[in-house]
Amino acid sequence: MRKDFDPANRSAGDFYRLMTAVIVPRPIAWVASTSADGIDNLAPHSLFTISSTAPPVVQFTSVGTKDTLRNVLATREFTINLAPESLFEQINATGTDYPADHSEFDAVGLTREPSRRVAVPRVAESPVAIECELHHTVGFGTSTVVFGRVLHLAIAADAMADDDLPSIDRLAPLSRLGRNEWGTTREVRSIDRIRFSDLGDAAND
Repeated sequence: MRKDFDPANRSAGDFYRLMTAVIVPRPIAWVASTSADGIDNLAPHSLFTISSTAPPVVQFTSVGTKDTLRNVLATREFTINLAPESLFEQINATGTDYPADHSEFDAVGLTREPSRRVAVPRVAESPVAIECELHHTVGFGTSTVVFGRVLHLAIAADAMADDDLPSIDRLAPLSRLGRNEWGTTREVRSIDRIRFSDLGDAAND
């Protein structure tokens, strides 16, 4: 037995809370941007994913018109910083609705690190920074999907494993769940993808 929910019969806010409670876990784009007046903004966005691999493009969604969106539209640049478990409280604090003339970097005590390809700074305390230029945006009612062309990727050396890929244990990323819940990678399971050619006779049964 299931309980059914029709978005046409519920408020947008109620259905949003339902959606974010079942589409879990969601990676967090900790987006740094700079206003036209030079104020550095930093905010978490939990509607975030890879859009394209070649060319490399990432996307995040601004629910409503917030400082991040205004800044990206004004300067056409931003950085996405990994949200690690060690910075849990600071990440949550940067979600506060500070006035546009306040920088979250300063408000929560984070360090700016110069980027290689964009003017927007990176979060020095984060193990990963993705430098992006605005590709384009797509609006859906009150939300805007921001697509960023990846210009540069920087990963902390001590987060790398022997195979030249980052270690999930060393990255220790946070994710967003429903309500005010956050997730961690306490248990990681590995399994190889099965190729059809390896199925042998079982594929014909």
